[in-house]
Amino acid sequence: MAYDLITMGRIGVDLYPLQTGVPLPQVTSFGKFLGGSATNVAVAAARLGRRTAVITRTGDDPFGTYLHEALRGFGVDDRWVTAVPGLPTPVTFCEVFPPDDFPLYFYRRPKAPDLEIDAHDLDLDAIGEASVFWVTGTGLSEEPSRTATLAALAHRAKCGTTVFDLDWRPMFWTDPDAARPFYREALRHTTVAVGNLDEVEVATGERDPHTAARALLAAGVETAVVKQGPKGVLAVDREGRSAQVPPLPVNVLNGLGAGDAFGGSLCHGLLAGWDLEKTMRYANAAGAIVASRLECSSAMPTPDEIDAALAAGAVT
Repeated sequence: MAYDLITMGRIGVDLYPLQTGVPLPQVTSFGKFLGGSATNVAVAAARLGRRTAVITRTGDDPFGTYLHEALRGFGVDDRWVTAVPGLPTPVTFCEVFPPDDFPLYFYRRPKAPDLEIDAHDLDLDAIGEASVFWVTGTGLSEEPSRTATLAALAHRAKCGTTVFDLDWRPMFWTDPDAARPFYREALRHTTVAVGNLDEVEVATGERDPHTAARALLAAGVETAVVKQGPKGVLAVDREGRSAQVPPLPVNVLNGLGAGDAFGGSLCHGLLAGWDLEKTMRYANAAGAIVASRLECSSAMPTPDEIDAALAAGAVT
């Protein structure tokens, strides 16, 4: 049976401080969580009842074992999660200064295993048959992951829904100009592009939300989703339909997982055939719920929690 969603990209262990408002040197206790944007999107969609899998790689170490156990616990198929001997599983630390300061510290050296995905190892039949296929900008930052990502997109050839999470992480690139040619190539094979203002600017050179959305459509996508933080989200499609949805009021504890919750719920709405506004409202609510919680993967909301937040008009 084909998957509802296959994601491809980053995985790792998130070690988040259990004390908020405390600088990292003074933190004394941490929580350990499954992390990585593409992986979290698969978890978020699985929480909503979707059949999901992730294509990625870990180290051959105890943290890699933990990630397999966590994926299975969340109901995400881990058959395409393989180990890379000699490379450690990535670890990410953060600092938590609500409501809007959450520095991230990536430990992905000498190289992250999830950048060792090889095109020759891909199950292209499964990728082509999935209802939604999700890739990220980070997957384009180094070889062989770059070639694998573009090969998967080219094979899929816009069959079904193909989502490109622009996922701009400047620490993984020399500069934006180095990323743009690969972003343009990925957009050619993409039906939905998703990014915040910094990410759409890297992909298109445009920062104004409406101008950037039009540029993404001109690059080949059918739907452009521009996340604007406190100004909400803009979605525009090739048929001229658009939705500008304000954020759901929330007391932010940790905003780091909100985008992944948004992504999983976006996929859920696309699979359900909802219109743009309903999909964006649902995804916004999911993101707001996770922003009100400390962790990311284990904080992904259920359908009942999202429905309750929408009914209340806020996250309580």
